[in-house]
Amino acid sequence: MRCFFGVVSCLVIFCGTALAAPPGHVLKAMLVDAQGQNVGEAALEQMPDGVRIQLKVSRLSPGVHAFHIHAVGKCEGPDFKSAGGHFNPYGKKHGHKNPEGAHAGDLPNITVGADGTGTAEGVASGVTLGPGENSLFHEGGTALVIHANADDEVTDPAGNAGDRVACGVIKPLEIR
Repeated sequence: MRCFFGVVSCLVIFCGTALAAPPGHVLKAMLVDAQGQNVGEAALEQMPDGVRIQLKVSRLSPGVHAFHIHAVGKCEGPDFKSAGGHFNPYGKKHGHKNPEGAHAGDLPNITVGADGTGTAEGVASGVTLGPGENSLFHEGGTALVIHANADDEVTDPAGNAGDRVACGVIKPLEIR
């Protein structure tokens, strides 16, 4: 199989049925709430130092919310526990402030305004959209999850972030 993206070659995974995103190509993940309503979109892009994630949300409660990559690509409401724990291929503790952390799936908090909207951006340096043990496309996939409360960035296993209020599956490019 051949793919052309200028001078960038593509990576084939899953026996040729899906593609990891080449540098410069952006994947989208749609996030839904417990009622299945669309509440946000995340753009994921492979960077030299990890995966950049840009998040835009609406219709969420105002305040600071934790935002993480979870280890299973399932978003079954209403509690989204189907997404499993945080993506943690290296067996670290939770939190960027934890001396034994952080999980590969630990991301910055997102602040939602009084109008229910917010944005956040961060680089998950411990992950890739390509192959490998730290691939977001490992068997079973991964998901993005927003929690009810802020992440304290130190308490294992989830930063005292509370209930899961939104979830979106991270999917590879589909060949059509």
